[in-house]
Amino acid sequence: MPIQKTLQTIMSKIKAGVHPSDLAELVDELNDLQRKELFDLLSDEEAALIIQEMEDFDRVSLIRLLTKHRASSILKEMAVDDATDLLGELSPEEARELLSLIDEEADEIKGLMRYREDTAGGIMTTEFIALPEDIPVEEAITRLRELAPDAEIVYYVYVINAQTKLTGVISLRDLIAAEDGTLLEEVMLRNVISVPAEMEQEEVARLVSRYDLLAVPVVDEGQRLLGIITVDDIIDVIEEEATEDIYRLTGTGEVESVDILEASVFSIVRRRLPWLLISLMGGLFSGSVIGSFEDTLQAVVILAVFIPVVMGMGGNVGTQSSTLFVRGLATGEIKKEDIWRYFLREVKIGVTMGGINGIAIAVAASIWQGIPMLGLVVGIAMFSTISLAALIGTLIPIISNRFGIDPAMTSGPFVTSVKDVTGLLIYFYTATLFMKHLI
Repeated sequence: MPIQKTLQTIMSKIKAGVHPSDLAELVDELNDLQRKELFDLLSDEEAALIIQEMEDFDRVSLIRLLTKHRASSILKEMAVDDATDLLGELSPEEARELLSLIDEEADEIKGLMRYREDTAGGIMTTEFIALPEDIPVEEAITRLRELAPDAEIVYYVYVINAQTKLTGVISLRDLIAAEDGTLLEEVMLRNVISVPAEMEQEEVARLVSRYDLLAVPVVDEGQRLLGIITVDDIIDVIEEEATEDIYRLTGTGEVESVDILEASVFSIVRRRLPWLLISLMGGLFSGSVIGSFEDTLQAVVILAVFIPVVMGMGGNVGTQSSTLFVRGLATGEIKKEDIWRYFLREVKIGVTMGGINGIAIAVAASIWQGIPMLGLVVGIAMFSTISLAALIGTLIPIISNRFGIDPAMTSGPFVTSVKDVTGLLIYFYTATLFMKHLI
C-alpha cells in the first residue's frame, strides 16, 4: 500500500476515535521514515496518546526520530508516569536535554525519577485527586469537576489533612450519594490501604490483587501522600514479572528495552550462553559418572535401556517442584514463615510419586526383560531419583531465596544438572549393589 494511503488510513482511524492501543499496532508496522512522517501530521495530544500505548523499545526509537522540541512538546501531553518511564529508557544526556525543554512538568518528572523503576515510587503517578478533610461534599464535587480532566483516575478521591497526610479515601459513588453539608471526614473510609514508596512493585501487585483495588496510594515515612498506582500499571507489572520469571526459569535471560526480533545475535547469546555452559558442564559430569561405571554397563548392558527413563522422570519432577515453588513465592501463596513447611510437604509428595512410579517401572521391567532383580534395581533407582528430584527442585530455590538470589535464576539448567548427576549416581550404585544377582 502506498505510504500516503497508509497514512491517510491511520489518520482517518484517529479521527474516527479508534483506541490508541489499536493505533499503536498500526504504527508498529511502519518503518522509521513512515513513522516520522505520520507523527509530523499528528497533534501533540494525539501523538502522546499513541506513544503511551507503545512498547518501551518502540517509544525510544520513535522519540529519537523527532526533533528535541517536538519530542518535549509530546512529553508535556503524556501522563507524568509514562513520560518518566520513557525518559528513564533514554541515555542520561538525552533525558537531561529533553527535561530542560519541559517547563511545569519537569519538577514532577525529576521527582519520580528519584525512585528505582521497580518500586512503588517508580511506577506511581502524581496525577491524582486529593481534597482536604474539612470541606463539605458539595464543595468536593465542585472541585472534582475542575480537577478531573487532569487526573489519571477519578474513581477514588483521597482525603488529606493540613499536613498533606493521607487520612482517608472516598469512592466517587459514596461522594455523590452523601448529603450536602456533610464533611468529607464524616463519610470517608479511614482504614486506607497504602504502600510506601520503596516497596517492590511485585509486592504492590500482590496487594492490589488481594484487595481488588483500582488504585493504591503511595505515601512517605510520615504518611504524606506522594502519588497513586493505577491498575493498568499493575497489569504491566504482573506481565513484566511473569515474563522475567519465565526467562529465568528457562535460563534464557532477559532482552531488555529491545524488541526480541530486533535484538542482536550477540546480546541474546550473551544472556543465554552462561546457563547453557552450566548445562554443558553438568552433561560432562554426568558422562563421567557413566564412564566410571563402565564395567557395570558392560556386565549388564540392559541397564543402559533404563537410563533415559530414570533421568527423564527425575527431570520432570524436579522441574515441577521448582516451578511450583517459584510461582508460589512470586504470587505470595508461599510466605516466608511457610517455606520449610512447604518443603516438607513437597518431599512427602516426591516420596509418594517415587513409590508409585518405582513400583510401576519395576513390574514393567520384570515382565519386559524377564529378570525380576532388574525390575527391583530399576524400581529402587526410580523411587530414589524422583524423591531426591523433588527435594532438589525445592531446596535449591529455597537456598537461593535465603541468600537474596532470585530463585527463578537457579530453577532451570542448574537444578536439571544437579538432578542428572545425582540420578545417575543413584542408578549405578543401586545396580552395583545388586550386580551379582543381575549377571
